Amino acid sequence: MIDNQDKKMEKLVSLCKRRGFVFQSSEIYGGINSIYDYGPLGVELKNNVKKQWWRAMVQLKENIVGLDSGVLMHPRIWEASGHLAGFTDPLVDCKVCRKRFRADHLLEAAGLKPDFRAGSKLAAEVKCPECGGELTEIRDFNLMFKTFMGALEDSASQIYLRPETAQGIYVNFLNVLNSSRQKLPFGIAQIGKAFRNEITPGNFTFRTREFEQMEMQFFVNPKEADKWFDFWQATRLNWYKDLGVKTEHLHFRPHAKNELAHYAKAACDVEYDFPFSDRELEGIHNRGDWDLSRHQQYSGADLSYRDEETKEKFIPWVIETSSGADRAALMFLLEAYTEVEPRSGDEDSKHDKEVVLRLDRRLAPIKAAILPLSKKLESGALEVFAKLREEFMCQYDVAGSIGKRYRRQDEIGTPFCVTVDFDTAQDGAVTVRERDSMAQERVSQNELKNYLREKLN
Repeated sequence: MIDNQDKKMEKLVSLCKRRGFVFQSSEIYGGINSIYDYGPLGVELKNNVKKQWWRAMVQLKENIVGLDSGVLMHPRIWEASGHLAGFTDPLVDCKVCRKRFRADHLLEAAGLKPDFRAGSKLAAEVKCPECGGELTEIRDFNLMFKTFMGALEDSASQIYLRPETAQGIYVNFLNVLNSSRQKLPFGIAQIGKAFRNEITPGNFTFRTREFEQMEMQFFVNPKEADKWFDFWQATRLNWYKDLGVKTEHLHFRPHAKNELAHYAKAACDVEYDFPFSDRELEGIHNRGDWDLSRHQQYSGADLSYRDEETKEKFIPWVIETSSGADRAALMFLLEAYTEVEPRSGDEDSKHDKEVVLRLDRRLAPIKAAILPLSKKLESGALEVFAKLREEFMCQYDVAGSIGKRYRRQDEIGTPFCVTVDFDTAQDGAVTVRERDSMAQERVSQNELKNYLREKLN
């Protein structure tokens, strides 16, 4: 394993570009800050993360249903949610180098209390961290991206890219309740893009301006909110553990009272030991009745719920689980990244260390690689490839020695390599090599799909 966490991050970023997980967006034009594109392997990994989240949150839950709401929504929604008035960061600029910073981060770095308001000045000893120049007064900076709908670019046609997916769930509460005939407690889950004009994005794909959220809003009777808040904390933590994250790398961090949003009853973060100061992986929040009450107030729609048994009528409270697909994918990559001594069977290795990406098999971008031992065996190997790819994401690789091909697959996390050798034509079997143990097993071609299906599931 790599001892230096900063170096591990640097090596992972290099691997992501070299092997096609993540690219800098618009790179041939010099790139665009804090926007990333997922390459052939990255899109498979992220899709698998989302698939496993959806399976756990919707497919296996009787009382949670899915939704896909629009990125563009009525601007009044953002008034009701408080985003127009309060979704801001405290911003300062350097008068000398013109660089921009978050005031709260500068104060915390200086060991000072981040207590300020727009129009105030930072303490005299707080200077630009880049050049030492004087900083401007603090001003509020709204994080929402603005655009216009229609032919005219005026205030009447102003609209926003959503900064979160949750509001699309709240404004569809009645639609889902009536169409799916759910009863409390029940949840609505959604995966989708969100956009925030972050002042200080960074740490690769951890904090970006365009990102993908995996959110679930669970509507409950206020009397049961504490119970469900505890339930979802444990449930979400166990999801990460089930997918191979070590228990010691995950932590709960309850929010102190002075951290809570004004409407929040309780909040807790699931944190991961990232190799940088940011740790938040997922938030679990007891949001009370704030969201539905506000939308009821601003829209005029009745968003209350009537319990059929007790005849009680109330605004449901919301327990929210909010995670990022990008952060989760980055976390799984970091957790899986391992450097090992050159492994037996790879005699031609000239590397001091080899990389093995020990991803859970459910998350691995490629499930099986088909490797003919010789180019003379390509005809039979391509037949195996054609059959397997009907069900599994596969790669076909004939270039280089078998040792080099094994290492290429280990480096991208492929759990199984299927070797077609000179005995295959006689015995109808292939050799299956497992990534982590390197154990090899002879498997009949007729049983190969069933073998992999059982191992991968």
